[in-house]
Amino acid sequence: MATSSAAASAPASGRPALVIASGNAGKVREFGHLLAELELQIRPQPEGLEVKETGDTFAENARLKASAVARASGCWALADDSGLSVSALGGAPGVHSARYAPSDPERIARLLRELDGAGDRSARFTAALAVADPSGTIRLEVEGVCPGVILRDARGTGGFGYDPVFFVPEAGLTYAEMDKGLKGRIGHRGQAFALLAPQLRALLGS
Repeated sequence: MATSSAAASAPASGRPALVIASGNAGKVREFGHLLAELELQIRPQPEGLEVKETGDTFAENARLKASAVARASGCWALADDSGLSVSALGGAPGVHSARYAPSDPERIARLLRELDGAGDRSARFTAALAVADPSGTIRLEVEGVCPGVILRDARGTGGFGYDPVFFVPEAGLTYAEMDKGLKGRIGHRGQAFALLAPQLRALLGS
């Protein structure tokens, strides 16, 4: 059963353990904060483990990472994959969002160059989350999407990545102009976690 498998990996406290499929300590802390109400043991993935993101979609990459980390750790694992998809660019940068250029300013500069003269500047941020059991079987998947528009000039100093040029009409702000609370409510990752939390609670019995 889901509960007994998870509990078996956390005998000391009786709380289910959940490994975050990331080597980024900041992301592990962020996920721990987002899942704090579930009272899980949040752990980082095994040191030195690298999972190649070979999927064609965010969901495929999230599945790959969750499954590999679950098998390697022997625990339940949560993975995410997210990025920006721009309509006029055929969905690019998509799964290559983080590798579009070497740095955030260069990624934004490339994006704006490629959109130069485009009439349609609509875009969306997507966050796909996947949870795998200790055998590596995917047991839960959710996806959060936030539609927006790519501005011609950067606005705001918060956030990271493409946030300064991603404008959300619903809020009248770019991601980089939003406070953490607002971005958490309407942003793609916040929406995904809002969907994930109750299903994960039921799955792990936490």
